Amino acid sequence: MGLKVYERYLAREIYAATALVLMAFLMLFAFFDLIHEFEDIGKGVYQLQHAAGFVLLSVPGRIYELFPIAVLIGTLYALTLLAHHSEIIVLRTAGLSTASLLVSLAKLGTTFIALTFVVGEFVAPPAEKAAQQLRLKALSSMVAQEFRSGLWIKDEMSFVNVRDVLPDTRLRGVRIYEFDKQHQLRSISDAEEGEFQSPDQWRLRVVMQTVFEGDAARVSRMPELIWHSALTPNILSVLMVVPERMSFVDLFQYVRHLEENQQSAQRYSIALWKKLVYPLAALVMMALALPFAYMQGRQGAVSLKVFAGIMLGITFHMLNGLFSSLGAINNWTPFYSAITPSGLFLMAAAGMLWWVERR
Repeated sequence: MGLKVYERYLAREIYAATALVLMAFLMLFAFFDLIHEFEDIGKGVYQLQHAAGFVLLSVPGRIYELFPIAVLIGTLYALTLLAHHSEIIVLRTAGLSTASLLVSLAKLGTTFIALTFVVGEFVAPPAEKAAQQLRLKALSSMVAQEFRSGLWIKDEMSFVNVRDVLPDTRLRGVRIYEFDKQHQLRSISDAEEGEFQSPDQWRLRVVMQTVFEGDAARVSRMPELIWHSALTPNILSVLMVVPERMSFVDLFQYVRHLEENQQSAQRYSIALWKKLVYPLAALVMMALALPFAYMQGRQGAVSLKVFAGIMLGITFHMLNGLFSSLGAINNWTPFYSAITPSGLFLMAAAGMLWWVERR
């Protein structure tokens, strides 16, 4: 069954207002991102066109982050404008209850949920990865260095030290410490370079391997060595992308990899749950916008209500980051760290609706 006449009217107003708000936010954030990139122009071969390309490829990630805020402000503006023209009063006089209006908003919100999911899962992750690769190549930089000695990774019974991880996920300066089940050092392998070959193996070049056999050590040099490992370019590539902009599949695989190697996966587990919860935030934002439409014009001008929506949106954005950080630091249950901001705003929406209904 299609949307009712008033629902189509609401959809047109809310979608148009949300698109306008989102565009304004994207232009603002893109401008500040470009200004920030000016600091690196001139390093390596990094020029203005690279900075502009990096900012452009970062836009899908910004869309994903800003979508709930844009939905809140856009819905609030559209409903407040309708209330200012007494159209909400007409609908309520005609018998439209608050519950019916919430159901109508939920129907319209499914479009926002779908868009948030599609952008967050299929558009933003590859775009963010391409943006980081473009920037790193132009800066002639490596992907990551956790310590001065390079990047350290635990791979089953081995500890791997990689000096450089290049943007195409080739490895430079690989050192592998292999242990046996009794936690005794079995061998140390040094390779100048490593390149991924198949689902479970790397081709190491110019290798010097020291094998420990009791009290003796045997050293051998090889032009190439096949190294079997659970480590893959997909796992390494997550180092270029913040967890919040990774896809659900990549997050799930990386969390499983960390857990299998008895490493902390708290930050990535929180991001994994946020991937499931975040699209639903659009519905919470629409519910939060509804009480403002019930307030009469004398209780606040349209501009004041829009300003309140902006402040609420900024607060939501800050709470999302805050609870992710607190959850990682204090080892909170990832699900609760991910859902708390949306839960708090849902309770605020319910409280405001109860208050305006009583009045």
